[in-house]
Amino acid sequence: MPDSNKVELKKGFKDVYFDRTTTSQISSKPGKLLYRGFNIDDLAEHSTFEETTSLLLYGHLPTASELDAVEDKLKGYRALPDEVKQIITIMRLQHPMDVLRTCVSVMGMSDADDMSTESKDIAEKGLRLTAAISTIVATHTRLRNGLEVIEPDTSLGHAANFLKMLRGVNPSTEDARLIDKDLILHAEHGANASTFVARIAASTRADFYAAITAAIATLKGPRHGGAAEGAMKMAQEVGTVENAENYVNGLLEKGERVMGFGHAVYRDIDPRSRHLRTDAKELGERVGQPKWYSIIEAVTETKAMKRRARLGLNPNVDLWSGAIYSLLGIPDDLFVPIFAMGRMPGWTAHTMEQLSVSDILRPRLLYSGPEDRQYTPIEERVGTETS
Repeated sequence: MPDSNKVELKKGFKDVYFDRTTTSQISSKPGKLLYRGFNIDDLAEHSTFEETTSLLLYGHLPTASELDAVEDKLKGYRALPDEVKQIITIMRLQHPMDVLRTCVSVMGMSDADDMSTESKDIAEKGLRLTAAISTIVATHTRLRNGLEVIEPDTSLGHAANFLKMLRGVNPSTEDARLIDKDLILHAEHGANASTFVARIAASTRADFYAAITAAIATLKGPRHGGAAEGAMKMAQEVGTVENAENYVNGLLEKGERVMGFGHAVYRDIDPRSRHLRTDAKELGERVGQPKWYSIIEAVTETKAMKRRARLGLNPNVDLWSGAIYSLLGIPDDLFVPIFAMGRMPGWTAHTMEQLSVSDILRPRLLYSGPEDRQYTPIEERVGTETS
């Protein structure tokens, strides 16, 4: 048994590095995010989700012909197997994340080579799920609302097709680009909880669908994937710009968290939030609802949040993504499934990376309970043992 005085506990694995990666780099201060060495600022402004997916899965920016191939595969994988459609129908009244988790598991039934660990096969499976997840989310949303299911439109890009399947009409170029950029910004983010769980599953050589199912189950937890929904709920509770100061002070006095602020890694502004902040303002003005941007902006400008910003508690990507989803008419309980849609390429890349090494991820727990307790026969036990 190790000497407990010599063991350094790293609660929450904070600042623990368990392996190397070439997938992404996150810099705490100044806040910076790179996918395969490319700055998220450049990708958000100039790339597409399809191109970013190709970058994450294959390690380089694709040529025109390579991108065409990835786009064609994504379009070809949008249609769902019959058994997945049946599951969505059966679960149509359940939470979207429960439906998504179950459907991803069932997707493995129609993959004849589901146990392959070859990188090229995992990349292909990743493309399959990246396409299918958007159809699952949109199909379930239509069914639970008693609406006709909209089949995938292969004439549209990934983001535009999702909005059409969700709403039933072709989206504007501006709306499609907003979702496209949001998916890019959520595509990868290091060893966060859901990615770490996917890597743990992969390290045991569980199949790809099992690893992604585990990741989705983990993302459902509100401390991981629920911040965007919480940030928009906060804006609704604030109600007016004038109430922002009192609302924030009231939360802090009760020791509660102000949603959409702070990050486990960044000690500066989350670089992803800068892009969505501008988009949220422009979208609010375009749809005639500028108040949500104004309210959230007012929260960031309160004395309490400005003071905390100097200490490293800054706006994160969720502060503005929730506002964008709401302004696009997307229900609150779809915020996390859309997060999952964006994160599929990152989960896939990390699963590939974990499968390339032999280590099984197996951290230890330091035992701190009693030792060498005496076993008492059941007929001699009285009440609950405390010794």
